[in-house]
Amino acid sequence: MPQKFPLTQYLANASPLVFGCMMLSRWDDNPIDKADIQQARRIIDTALEQGITLFDHADIYCFGKAESVFGEVLKQRPELLQQIQLQSKCAIRFEDHQGPKRYDFSPEWIESSVDGILTRLGVEQLDLLMLHRPDPLCEPEQVAQAFERLQSSGKVKHFGVSNMQAAQLAFLQHAISTPLVANQVELSLGYLDFIEEGISSGNSGHNPVNYAPGTVEYCRQHGVQLQAWGSLAQGKFSGASLDNASQDQRNTAALVSQLAEEYGVSPEAVVLGWLMRHPARIQPVIGSTNLERIKACAQATQVQMSREHWYALWESARGAELP
Repeated sequence: MPQKFPLTQYLANASPLVFGCMMLSRWDDNPIDKADIQQARRIIDTALEQGITLFDHADIYCFGKAESVFGEVLKQRPELLQQIQLQSKCAIRFEDHQGPKRYDFSPEWIESSVDGILTRLGVEQLDLLMLHRPDPLCEPEQVAQAFERLQSSGKVKHFGVSNMQAAQLAFLQHAISTPLVANQVELSLGYLDFIEEGISSGNSGHNPVNYAPGTVEYCRQHGVQLQAWGSLAQGKFSGASLDNASQDQRNTAALVSQLAEEYGVSPEAVVLGWLMRHPARIQPVIGSTNLERIKACAQATQVQMSREHWYALWESARGAELP
């Protein structure tokens, strides 16, 4: 059946999994060092060997050092640019001499942020720029002007957002001539609100969930790629300690282990495969610096999860039979 929404070249070429670069350095004031660069090189090589070609950054990760470390690897091996896609995020501002922590969609901040991102990565163009968290003071027409300048200057190919719900996406999109192609939000077997919202609304006896109605549907209808941060649910179903886990979490971890054996893959692959089974074509973002775990996650592309197994995992993780 043909797609009912436009598929941008960015989405057509993107790998099913995204590597999140948030931990490529340290969250401190120390400068990057050779160890950081060596670790990043090993991670990039492992990701590429596993078919992961899309790398996710944000200007705040490790206070900018994550991008700088990645940029040092690209400086040493510029040929990598022919094999990868790069996306980054901006608009979160930490407390500074001008004010408290805040979100900033002003054209001046967006454009200066992109210049900083490009400088740290050592590249001339981003494949995708995402606005990191919604700014209540957003003026969509001003954002549109910034996007037009960034696109016309060749600094950014595509634009997207992060942590936005359907109404916010629609409100921003109405002013922007180029399509918003991605929305990165928290989705996982441990954070079920994105599907719970669809069955709890309008049903008596069910607590409302903290997820805006229609977000998943809006993204599917308008060709907005959903990317899932926190996709491994902090490893609670794939090897993390269960000492303080609930019985539901223990049961779900056991089911994940059982299905991993049945499918012949890692537990991580089952957890991610559950997300990828959703028809929204969700792209999990993984951020482990453990090379073996990166390989384990990559096995998710081998999982053709049945409808019955998908529902079994959902029911187990929610800890109750469906209504």
